[in-house]
Amino acid sequence: MTAEIGHYALVLALLLALIQGVLPIAGVRLRDSVLAGTGEPLAIAQFGFVAVSFTALTACYVTSDFSVFNVFQNSHSEMPLLYKFTSVWGNHEGSMLLWVLILAFFGALVALFGGNLPATLRANVLGVQAWIAISFLLFVLLTSNPFVRLAQVPLEGRDLNPLLQDIGLALHPPFLYLGYVGFSIAFAFAVAALIEGRIDAAWARWVRPWTLAAWIFLTLGIALGSYWAYYELGWGGWWFWDPVENASFLPWLSGTALLHSAVVMEKREALKVWTILLAILTFSLSLVGTFLVRSGVLTSVHAFATDPARGVFILAILIVFIGGALALYAWRAPLLRQGGVFAPISREGALVFNNLFLTAACATVFIGTLYPLALEALTGDKISVGAPFFNATFVPLALPLLFATPFGPLLAWKRGDLYGAAQRLTAAFAIAVLVAAATAALTTGGPILAPFAIGLAVFVMAGALTDLVERTQLLRQRWPVAWRRAAGLPRSAFGTALAHFALGVTLIGIVGESYFTAERISTIRPGDTIAISGYRISFEGLVARQGANYREVSGRLSVRRDGDLIGILTPGKRTYPARGNSTSEAALLTRGFSQIYVSLGDPNPDGSAAMRIYHKPMVLLIWLGALLMAVGGLLSLSDRRLRVGAPKPARKPALQPAQ
Repeated sequence: MTAEIGHYALVLALLLALIQGVLPIAGVRLRDSVLAGTGEPLAIAQFGFVAVSFTALTACYVTSDFSVFNVFQNSHSEMPLLYKFTSVWGNHEGSMLLWVLILAFFGALVALFGGNLPATLRANVLGVQAWIAISFLLFVLLTSNPFVRLAQVPLEGRDLNPLLQDIGLALHPPFLYLGYVGFSIAFAFAVAALIEGRIDAAWARWVRPWTLAAWIFLTLGIALGSYWAYYELGWGGWWFWDPVENASFLPWLSGTALLHSAVVMEKREALKVWTILLAILTFSLSLVGTFLVRSGVLTSVHAFATDPARGVFILAILIVFIGGALALYAWRAPLLRQGGVFAPISREGALVFNNLFLTAACATVFIGTLYPLALEALTGDKISVGAPFFNATFVPLALPLLFATPFGPLLAWKRGDLYGAAQRLTAAFAIAVLVAAATAALTTGGPILAPFAIGLAVFVMAGALTDLVERTQLLRQRWPVAWRRAAGLPRSAFGTALAHFALGVTLIGIVGESYFTAERISTIRPGDTIAISGYRISFEGLVARQGANYREVSGRLSVRRDGDLIGILTPGKRTYPARGNSTSEAALLTRGFSQIYVSLGDPNPDGSAAMRIYHKPMVLLIWLGALLMAVGGLLSLSDRRLRVGAPKPARKPALQPAQ
């Protein structure tokens, strides 16, 4: 009965979404405040029914109800409880239900916390959000129903894909979907503004918190997925430019541009048309990513290669929403009043520069990802576009953007002084040059570009700190005065500085992992010792053990430096009988921000085994930087100016009851 409750709850949610998609928008057109106000309770009720449906599917997994086909395909009675929960979204049908749940959740948040929005804008936003929900609810019910029953109940399930039985997958998809789906709010705001034909600085103030929240979640989701791939797949890399990885990176790049563009619009009422377009494109790229993952056009460890009919359905959603939004944009955007003007050398100009390079970088990733698929579909020819292409196109665009990052916050609005900003960055530049020179001296004969990249990273970090020093006048005023100035700064100032600082942190991690990783691949026997980067790693032998739903053979290695034992590594090879396949479990030993990484190959009858052993300097800074970016976003999101939004107009009702 639990599955039936979940199915019927989805049907009721669809009915509510249909009503929500019609009544509020009709109320705006008819100037009927009662109809326009129906969006809020309908959005909350829709979320409630989707939550009931998701809870029902979760209950089926926790109780191992193998009469439900989806549970039979992706669960096992002996699987740990944590993975029974994560199995809910570890498959196509369940993950789409999670997508719909998050979509309804954001709609409910707008209904609950959008009280300061104009009534017409709020009604249109909820109406647009409802139509997005309608499309995906129909997709789930018609092509991806997770509640289908089996006529004969199996005694045991087929188990979850072993690669997904990991704590990283408990967090990666929910955070990623919160980012993907969160951008639907920015999309709904953009379409609502185009329908209304009015957009101003207040619109930018309202849309920024939603965009920032989605960006934070997407940043964390990408970082979690990257770290999961790093330690779970056993190949030792953190980014492969896989099409599905790129599918999440594209809306992140576009969303980052949208955040900066919205700042210009809020401050100067400029870039209105461009900001609206970015809001549309960012969610459109999220939909493109959904199509790539679920259409069956890709074969990837990240992808759900499913029935092509599902791909056709998602393609129809893409055409309707992207095509419809762009058509509305082409019609209404030229009618929008342009905002204030500014000099090229100004804070606004720096943000435009930021947008130019971010969107160009986004375009290169988009082309490199989709061109091979389009070529194969049109001609049947297969080509591979990998790291060499992206390194040759994306990196040259990222470097000038990183170099310009410290200048932007130091320029004044409307008209800035580039020479004055450069003077204030003199100390940051000097520190960067010294660090680059020291890196070159310590890595004599190493990669030529590595010291330059390290110096650039330090320049970005020191530049972010310079902005705070200038704002607080730390080096010009006495400490109590500087402290009071710091306490008076908005949290968004600290958030921006921390996010920019984190870019430098991540870049150092990327350079360390990319240029200075040491690698040894060999077959070693018990008693053998391998030296790598000053460490001596001794293989002590293999040990077999039985897990909850798997068998594992693990190696035991002792790690010494200067004769002292500093750790034990136990890389493993797991076999899952229910699925009939195996996975590698890498072993990691952390030393500061660096790691020793060991991946075990297939054991041999004589007790030897093939192993990949890496020393990865500064690799953890990659994900520490991403975490700091998210924390910087949270600081900005907690800024009172974003929490309260624009003031609600007094004594000026937007709608009049119908007569």
